[in-house]
Amino acid sequence: MTALSTIGVIGAGAWGTALAQMLSTDGRNVLLWAYEADLVDAINSEHRNALYLPSASLSPSIRATNDLGELAQLDTVLAVTPAQNLGAVLSQLPKAPRDLVLCSKGIDAGTGQLMNEVAKAACPDSDIAVLSGPTFAHEVADGLPTAVTLACGGGNAQWERLSPEIARPSFRPYYSHDVTGAEIGGAIKNVLAIACGVVDGLALGQNARAALIARGYAEMLRFGEALGAEAETLAGLCGLGDLVLTCSSTSSRNFSLGKALGEGGSAADLMADRCTVAEGAHTAPVLKRLAEERGITMPIVIAVNAILAGESPRTAVASLLARPLKAEQERENRNHQA
Repeated sequence: MTALSTIGVIGAGAWGTALAQMLSTDGRNVLLWAYEADLVDAINSEHRNALYLPSASLSPSIRATNDLGELAQLDTVLAVTPAQNLGAVLSQLPKAPRDLVLCSKGIDAGTGQLMNEVAKAACPDSDIAVLSGPTFAHEVADGLPTAVTLACGGGNAQWERLSPEIARPSFRPYYSHDVTGAEIGGAIKNVLAIACGVVDGLALGQNARAALIARGYAEMLRFGEALGAEAETLAGLCGLGDLVLTCSSTSSRNFSLGKALGEGGSAADLMADRCTVAEGAHTAPVLKRLAEERGITMPIVIAVNAILAGESPRTAVASLLARPLKAEQERENRNHQA
């Protein structure tokens, strides 16, 4: 029997650790890179990540390291760093892997680039794929059923290599060629989850949250299609599916941040007090800027930015509700204006 190849995971936060745990369930070795030396020691000696995923007892086939050079020897590497750190970490790899799977959701705040653009600049020889979908880390680590989009920039050939490497009985990837759509869905849903958390923190009710999800999805579609994403992708697991999950539970870091803002918390204090990253807070300003540059209407994104900048959440909600009445669908809007 041929030995299973080792898979690398860069980033030992909750999501990276959960993916490592999931990948180890068929007995293969997983090499998990962590920045913190004490976390590397704890994972290797205690088989636990008490800092980021305390609920999981990790497989002995997971080995942690803080030497990126070790991961450079592997054919398949999953990158699960915070989105704003992705380029800096990947640029330290002495050799790019054949298949680099991006699992971070966001837009680079400095350049406005999607993660696949950042990764391609750092690792030009790698085939880039994006793994995205409705995934709470603790559920994946516990082996609960999960389905995701695996968008392969290397097309069917890359899918044929990666799908058996990643699929497990309780973790089901679906193929897509639309890397842009997979990334945009994952990035925008984090911003919209903050908005839904604000609604929950203000106790505005389920009707308001459902409306916000639907109108937020319309903003996602407008932005995605303007950048070349396919509507079918955004209607799938990595768009609508992820949006519904993240906008509905305090297990979402972005939803939890929004809820705390709605309850009167300060954005600066809340962000400083967190050991985990709410990516939507970093994505919101650059998303607003990119939308304005392209003339894309995104009022919910504008409202989230205002709240993060210190505006009263009730004032931001009132501004949304006071917008001019219009047709729900864009085509009807155009016909009405004509």
